[in-house]
Amino acid sequence: MSNDKINESLIKDDFYQAVNGEWVKNATIPSDHSSTGGFMDLVDNIDKTLMNDFDALLDGSMQPSNDDMQEFKKLYDLAMDFDKREQDGAKPLKPTLQRIEDVKSFDDLNQQLADWTLSGLPLPFGFGIEADMKNAKYNALYASGASTFLPDKTYYDKQNPASAKLMPVFRDMVKKLLTMVGYDEQQAKNIVDAAEDFDRTIAPHIKSAEENADFTKMYNPMSYNDLSSQINKFDMDNYVTGLIGQVPDQVIVTEPDYFKAFNEIVNDDTFYKMKNWMIVKVVKGSAGLLSEEFRQIGGTFSRTLSGKKEATKPKKAAYYLSSGLFDQVVGDYYGRKYFGEKAKQDVHDMVVKMINVYEKRLSQNDWLSEDTKKMAITKLNALAIHVGYPDEINPLYHQFKVVGKEDGGDLYTNVENIDKIITKDKFSKWNQPVDKSIWDMSANTVNAYYSPLENVIVFPAAILQAPFYSLEQSSSQNFGGIGAVIAHEISHAFDNNGCQFDQYGNLNNWWTEDDHKHFDALAENMIKEFDGLDFAGQKVNGKLTVSENIADAGGLSCALEAAKGESDVNLRDFFINWATIWRTKSTEQYKQLLLSIDVHAPTELRAQVQVKNLEDFYKTFDVQPGDGMYLPEDKRVNIW
Repeated sequence: MSNDKINESLIKDDFYQAVNGEWVKNATIPSDHSSTGGFMDLVDNIDKTLMNDFDALLDGSMQPSNDDMQEFKKLYDLAMDFDKREQDGAKPLKPTLQRIEDVKSFDDLNQQLADWTLSGLPLPFGFGIEADMKNAKYNALYASGASTFLPDKTYYDKQNPASAKLMPVFRDMVKKLLTMVGYDEQQAKNIVDAAEDFDRTIAPHIKSAEENADFTKMYNPMSYNDLSSQINKFDMDNYVTGLIGQVPDQVIVTEPDYFKAFNEIVNDDTFYKMKNWMIVKVVKGSAGLLSEEFRQIGGTFSRTLSGKKEATKPKKAAYYLSSGLFDQVVGDYYGRKYFGEKAKQDVHDMVVKMINVYEKRLSQNDWLSEDTKKMAITKLNALAIHVGYPDEINPLYHQFKVVGKEDGGDLYTNVENIDKIITKDKFSKWNQPVDKSIWDMSANTVNAYYSPLENVIVFPAAILQAPFYSLEQSSSQNFGGIGAVIAHEISHAFDNNGCQFDQYGNLNNWWTEDDHKHFDALAENMIKEFDGLDFAGQKVNGKLTVSENIADAGGLSCALEAAKGESDVNLRDFFINWATIWRTKSTEQYKQLLLSIDVHAPTELRAQVQVKNLEDFYKTFDVQPGDGMYLPEDKRVNIW
């Protein structure tokens, strides 16, 4: 790696700025972005590549590689037909709005309740299918609270400075959309007033992002009859039977407090407000499927939240919409064309190497008891590894049949139909074995993940490129990039959430009491290390970010050990590439949004804080007491 842009005089005082300062100074955030930098640069390059390829798909100079790509082509063609979308205006949405308008009572709603959910229409609660946390081989029925207009319940707190600023923007946007679909201004105002009133009654009873960050507290099994008795106005027996074919014995409730308050929120007196809340949700959620004017206005609120100066360009928005629905199909195309089997095997070998390093560290751990060590290593060795792209496209996508423009199809109706297929498929999996071969991310996604319920780590092809990984980078650079990311995902198996699941993905305490107490104390130290750090005029929430910070710390230290085991080790390159992958320039609004809802610490702090915990960082850059990067030994946090 060339070090000509590294500010050597800053390394000991501000490592992130030393490595990235010149880049940050010169970087420009595109007007339709809220950030630019490491991850986002890769996203932009992949988008550009695939959009060029799909131009060729549309003009016929490239043939679809399979039947699924043929269906994708038809949907993309409809999304790109801006003239037709302009001519159609609000017309495709009107039958859906009429359906809501025609509901005059709970009786009317109950007659079509299951199909309401299958049709993607909102209700003041959510039902879904996920692996049972206590029996992860099988899928269970989950019930959750409603989602609010603002991004988190903390935004409804009058003490939050964003509270008074954001709702007026949301209201103004929705009123404009409502007049565009045919309501007059007074009707639009009345709808928004009622909807906001209803939304504000939901907010106190749902969980915040910080509360949801404690993953295991989502597991609250309740007898179906007990839950049903808390939902007075809905015919739950018909609803649930319509979704999964029968009334279950049990439902896992993620937000028990919400359902305790449910009958106060939803009753005859609030029916009118709830109905208008539904109208607002549908109009806002559909704007991106209609004309360009709808899309522009419908994105006003999200742009205010993120600080984007302008909407995504129409062509890119059409690409995002289409590729989002056909994500695994597009991912399969990307992975096979741009990644390939050789790179897949190379990275798989690297994952195995990182697992071996982790096993060594666990076996040499000086605070775990022997029994807990054995279980941790058992879990580690049971970890499933997915790299690049799935071997086969999820069969669900074979069901997607698009009515193309030549047959009179429109974008809205096709998306509605595909969404219905997806929802039906999900509910059909109730009480069925979990299919661990299904990926939650497509191969063209610049990210990676660990699933505690499956004990699987997934590294899509898109992240497996420079600066994260390249055959042209040294082994130390690769370990400081993708190696740390790989070990980060492995570390999630042993973070404050992952450590509570066993090798099968079951919620199961496999720790001794003393070991868990020791771990909890270390996790508390990690909370303290980040909690209250100044960023973007606000403070970092250590509890919200603790699981990701534990994974960062474990990932970085394990990758460091792996790098030191290579013959061409260069720890300067290792640490500099670690800082490089986190370089980001964001709008203030986006930084503040993420501070409220993101379980990750700000990227600058991920780069800056974690290295202070590692003795090798001090040796590599001769950091001494009094330097800005110096952290006293008794303040350094090392868990794994």
